[in-house]
Amino acid sequence: MSATIALVDDDRNILTSVSIALQSEGFTVRVYSDGETALRSLLDNPPDLAVLDIKMPRMDGMELLRRLREKSSIPTIFLTSKDDELDEALGLAMGADDYITKPFSQRLLIARIRAILRRTEARSEQDGQAETPAAEKILRGRLEMDPARHRVTWEGKDVTLTVTEFLILEALAQRPGFVKSRDQLMDTAYQDDVYVDDRTIDSHIKRLRRKFRQVDSEFKAIETLYGVGYRFAEE
Repeated sequence: MSATIALVDDDRNILTSVSIALQSEGFTVRVYSDGETALRSLLDNPPDLAVLDIKMPRMDGMELLRRLREKSSIPTIFLTSKDDELDEALGLAMGADDYITKPFSQRLLIARIRAILRRTEARSEQDGQAETPAAEKILRGRLEMDPARHRVTWEGKDVTLTVTEFLILEALAQRPGFVKSRDQLMDTAYQDDVYVDDRTIDSHIKRLRRKFRQVDSEFKAIETLYGVGYRFAEE
């Protein structure tokens, strides 16, 4: 059965173009032009994932997510023209799984959707099979990663990451000292036949470093080997 994706955006051009792209990939799509109209439907008939714009009439995406999280854990991606760190941090803290700014690549959005759905499916399988052990925590010096709970801490302080950022960090931390090329990190983060520009991986690494430096200004555990890739340096 195909996954159902809800799109909530007041831009009809985006609703139309993204709907066509998702349907061509086999998804079932439901569209809403404002948050207030979407809220009741998303609660009464939850989709597998929701893509929410932030700036909308009647009820913006932040308020919609806040009210959804009171009763639902629907995986959510923010799709917005606001490129502001505070908006991103607030959205992720409220329970969004990822954050993509406009203009955006539809193929990249689809790859992010697939990554989140895969992780959600894996969690459901673990929850439904008591005899299946949860994924082991990753402990690397001051870093602790808990894949089962999608939780990351550095020196005991929470670091909120998107699903894509988590997957990239997990790939690096699993083998500290070993270099991962951009292509390898692309395969880890997206796992689909999707072209992702090198700059996309570089951008994720930059955001990872920024988030860790918010809790530790001296964070240097993610190293760049110019022309080769990245590695995690365990202290």
